[in-house]
Amino acid sequence: MNEPSAPLTPRRTGLKIWMILSQVLMVATLVIWLLVAGLSVMAFDSGNTGEAWAIVIVVWSYPILPIGLIIAAWIAYTKRRNILAVVLSGLSFAPPILCVLVLVVADFAWFAQFGGLAPFGK
Repeated sequence: MNEPSAPLTPRRTGLKIWMILSQVLMVATLVIWLLVAGLSVMAFDSGNTGEAWAIVIVVWSYPILPIGLIIAAWIAYTKRRNILAVVLSGLSFAPPILCVLVLVVADFAWFAQFGGLAPFGK
């Protein structure tokens, strides 16, 4: 007689690898953040101003975002909400990438506005 088989569950090895890889990338952003956080106190070189405090608070609060996203991703993973787990894991290291992208676009815009490297030549 045939025994009833257990319901088939899809293998989630690729998802688990993605989540671990995204966590490694997130830790890499935190290593870079340590340098930026240390340098952010230089905002007070021109005095104790509201702008200096805003910069320092924003920089020092950065780790809350990726750590919270990773925790939420693992919760989604345990609840078998695979797509949500993928998105949350990817967002955990996205802010530094977006910041670099904004800087590159701003640099290209500046060079386009002021004639590229021509003013620096000759």
